[in-house]
Amino acid sequence: QVQLVESGGGSVQRGGSLRLSCAVSGNIFSINYMSWYRQAPGKQRELVASTTSIGSTTYANSVKDRFTISRDSPKNTVYLQMNDLKSEDTAVYYCKVGANYREYWGQGTQVTVSS
Repeated sequence: QVQLVESGGGSVQRGGSLRLSCAVSGNIFSINYMSWYRQAPGKQRELVASTTSIGSTTYANSVKDRFTISRDSPKNTVYLQMNDLKSEDTAVYYCKVGANYREYWGQGTQVTVSS
């Protein structure tokens, strides 16, 4: 069984920064990709950023140049550094991992940006 534990969410003022973490544990023999999604109230869940096992990254246009995804492979942990936060970044952020040829989701962590 694979477990994902997210942390780092919270409330911040516009222009502030937060760093999210997602630690993957359990019987893992391969991780293909690690991603962050978010879902704002009344909206569909959307991809924010993703990183693969070979280090390639993808970002949503709305967060490019503000967010950075990184991965600590020995720790099976993925991070999302979020800078210059805007009110439209308010959402529940979910970690999604492709591991052991399956997909796993974290429980979500709330990020609230106030003006």
